[in-house]
Amino acid sequence: MRILLANKFYYRRGGDCIYMLNLEQLLNAHGHETAVFAMQYPDNLPTPWSKYFPSEIRFSPGPGMVEAFLRPFGTREVKRKFNALLDDFKPDVVHLNNIHSQLSPIIAELAHKRGIKVVWTIHDYKLLCPRYDCLRNGTSICEECFTDKHKVLEYKCMRNSSTASFLAYREALKWNRRRLEDCSDLFVCPSQFMADKMAQGGFCKKKLHTLCNFIDVEKCKKSSYTEKEDYYCFIGRISHEKGVQTLIEAANQLPYRLKIIGGGPLEGKIKSLANPNIEFMGFRQWEEIKEIAGRARFSVIPSEWYENNPLSVIEAQCLGTPVLGARIGGIPELIEEGVSGLCFESKNVEDLKDKIKDMFAASFDYNTIARTAQTRYNSETYYQKLIGLYK
Repeated sequence: MRILLANKFYYRRGGDCIYMLNLEQLLNAHGHETAVFAMQYPDNLPTPWSKYFPSEIRFSPGPGMVEAFLRPFGTREVKRKFNALLDDFKPDVVHLNNIHSQLSPIIAELAHKRGIKVVWTIHDYKLLCPRYDCLRNGTSICEECFTDKHKVLEYKCMRNSSTASFLAYREALKWNRRRLEDCSDLFVCPSQFMADKMAQGGFCKKKLHTLCNFIDVEKCKKSSYTEKEDYYCFIGRISHEKGVQTLIEAANQLPYRLKIIGGGPLEGKIKSLANPNIEFMGFRQWEEIKEIAGRARFSVIPSEWYENNPLSVIEAQCLGTPVLGARIGGIPELIEEGVSGLCFESKNVEDLKDKIKDMFAASFDYNTIARTAQTRYNSETYYQKLIGLYK
């Protein structure tokens, strides 16, 4: 089978990019032919398909601003290069990921018009919310744009800017639910929560398929999963929606050691609030993360937005590390309470504090957590289900 994978970027930038790179590797390992379509970008991995990539755009003042404003609606360059790739590669399936703004859903229509099957993995809420994260101005949960896209203008949700919000509004009108649905054969939702939200936004339930993400479980395998030390950890972006400030407020009231891996816009503020029992470790490579997370008593995911299918939960469990997760988005689907972790009420400092105590007092079977997770998130399990959807 010939499968064309499309995503804004072609390097390990975020969860969507990591997923596509892993999927490309998985499909190739099973003998399928793959091609890639992305935007030109300095950090992209080398690929023979880059000659088909449209030029890089930046949504900031300077040369190329006109192209940046037009790109979300489908520019000549994108159409020309994507059509050339379709002509040369002749895919059986076009598998879309995050393509809005830098590429545009015009590529879904171009493929559909040729009778090519279009599969779309939904990594965020862009098809429902012009901001993509269901956060009003980046702070509070909001679903009003599910039914009224004009709200993005009213609340100036895009960077608190009238211009940016207007662009997002016009993009949402052009690529409305009906138009997107008409050119897509099916939508792969990594969580049931995402599938339910898509249905709530009016998308046809028959086209929605829930399929949890996979990882390379081999990278998580260890000789022993029981060598735990007396600390817990957070791994992720230090930003508002990740709930790090709520975590710090709870952790400051407790004697346990907390290790924080990652960086982000709130890093300076969070460091100033933290007590000495909280250690900031900055960005780390996987081998270091594996060691820190693998030895932690548990990992905490205090998110305050609709997490879809966070890899941080999946990776921790595959390392035999239980997870204390916020009861929001797709997180609770990944945690079997009392077996692989616990859940707490998102944004609730007192509940989080109590559950941290419970996690330290609990007894977990770390080997079983690792074995169960490595079976559940195994690439081969995912592959068999995905190929069924392709066919």
